[in-house]
Amino acid sequence: MAAHDMEFGLDTFLPVTVDGAGEALSGDQVIRNTVEEAVLAESVGIDSFNIGEHYRTEFMDSAGHVILAAIAGRTDRIRLGTAVTVLSTQDPVRLYTDFATLDAVSSGRAQLVVGRGSLTDSFPLFGFDLADYEELFEEKLDLLVRLLRAQPVTWSGEFRSPLTNQFVSPPIPEEHIPTWVGVGGSPQSVMRAARFGLPLMLAIIAGRPARFAPYVELYKRALEEYGKPQLPVGLHSLGFVAPTDEEAMDVQWPYYKEQFEWAARERGWRPPTYEQFQAEVDHGSMYVGSPETVANRIAEVARTLSLSRFDLLYALGRVPHEQRMATIELYGREVIPRVRELLAASPVEHGAPAGGVRS
Repeated sequence: MAAHDMEFGLDTFLPVTVDGAGEALSGDQVIRNTVEEAVLAESVGIDSFNIGEHYRTEFMDSAGHVILAAIAGRTDRIRLGTAVTVLSTQDPVRLYTDFATLDAVSSGRAQLVVGRGSLTDSFPLFGFDLADYEELFEEKLDLLVRLLRAQPVTWSGEFRSPLTNQFVSPPIPEEHIPTWVGVGGSPQSVMRAARFGLPLMLAIIAGRPARFAPYVELYKRALEEYGKPQLPVGLHSLGFVAPTDEEAMDVQWPYYKEQFEWAARERGWRPPTYEQFQAEVDHGSMYVGSPETVANRIAEVARTLSLSRFDLLYALGRVPHEQRMATIELYGREVIPRVRELLAASPVEHGAPAGGVRS
């Protein structure tokens, strides 16, 4: 794949951000601000804008498809998708109708990343048993892929009512709604993506990205074994861009510290240190710095993992809206063109371009 064909996206969980005085904004304002961030993303040349799915007081992304539809009405070109859809606790039929409708109102710009989710709040909320974690995802992915690939659908499973010769509206044109499988580090999940013939989205939020290279090789071998064509590999990671390295670090660190202190209390992790943060920025999964610094890091990981797509979860934590807008501007106007230059100068072999889910 040529460097200019690589997709560069932005991911967000709609964190409840703070104003200039450090006071939390209301959730409705966060949602409206996110629409403005997406409109800016299109204007500076970013390829896609993707929203997560959480059910927590600190994130406003529980109905991403509604926000994406609002963005569709304000934009013309940018692809609109999910950073992850927690498919295990979704109804695949409803998910299909939501995103087929989004695809229609956006003139074919909808896309999905589906995963099991690292947070499990949706299981008790929607009445699912965590003991069925694996089986739920497998079954629901099977049904979603069938709905996307060929209707009518005849299907039966353990966790929802069967379908018999069922058409689900609205119909989508062939190859629409590209659907990726999000993977956080499980070989079984990599194999599942290959078995279903779906592109692979690696979610790396800590540690050296190179340690995921064996997963990429496993995926490529598995696609061959399953008789599937080679498919794209993408990466979702965290980052923040500012005019200088020092400014980027100064802005992002306190919000990173706050976010991971919350996670540490909840999950029993050690609280983060500045040294750990610095190590992630230097060698790990934080793309923080000036446009040149961030571009070089992204180009490096694109070569290492043979990426066809890079999605930046921008401005981790409660970073104010104005600074979120500033990082979007730099990512689109300076980082992405520079990464394309670096990759054109030193090409890397990529998978096939992403299309729909049909095999």
